[in-house]
Amino acid sequence: MTRLNSRIHEVIVTTLDGEGSPHSAPMGISEVNGHFHIKPFKPSATYDNLSRHRQCTINYVDDVRIFAGALTGHREWPVHPCQQIEGFYLQQALSHSELEIVRVDDDSPRACFYGAVINEVTHVPFRGFNRAQSAVLEAAILVSRLEMLPVEKIQEELRYLTIAIDKTAGPRELEAWQWLMTRIEQAGIRIDDH
Repeated sequence: MTRLNSRIHEVIVTTLDGEGSPHSAPMGISEVNGHFHIKPFKPSATYDNLSRHRQCTINYVDDVRIFAGALTGHREWPVHPCQQIEGFYLQQALSHSELEIVRVDDDSPRACFYGAVINEVTHVPFRGFNRAQSAVLEAAILVSRLEMLPVEKIQEELRYLTIAIDKTAGPRELEAWQWLMTRIEQAGIRIDDH
């Protein structure tokens, strides 16, 4: 059964560090032939954690502060223990999948961890996205690539994304947006007024 029909889905992957504490990171994952493909960069905490402990949780969230927070130093989110694996899921997760890593292709610059679903749980119904949530996710991706993209491209994208923020953002989206804008300004990029 295919769960993810498009090429990449933005989720939060929670792994365990060497001391058994949860580490949550935003990541694009896909599903091919019944296995979730998790492709962390090397080096990264997610890569190290999955190399050591071959279980993780995929969190499906609509609170975009979690995505923005991972890039801006706001990383502490409450968790609950998983049911079928040694691990944790985010309290804010609408649902989560508990995975066992069954195979690894350890290529550079990214490894691919193939995860088999051990357990899936739905916590609350998904009520749909607003445009501001999507805008925050796109801005978070820009922030993750500040060193790679031209300044003009970042400014152009932000001008467009700001329209959705102005029209549809609630308190969570506004907080996440501000975290990201502060990070962009700290990188020395001027944010155009609209």
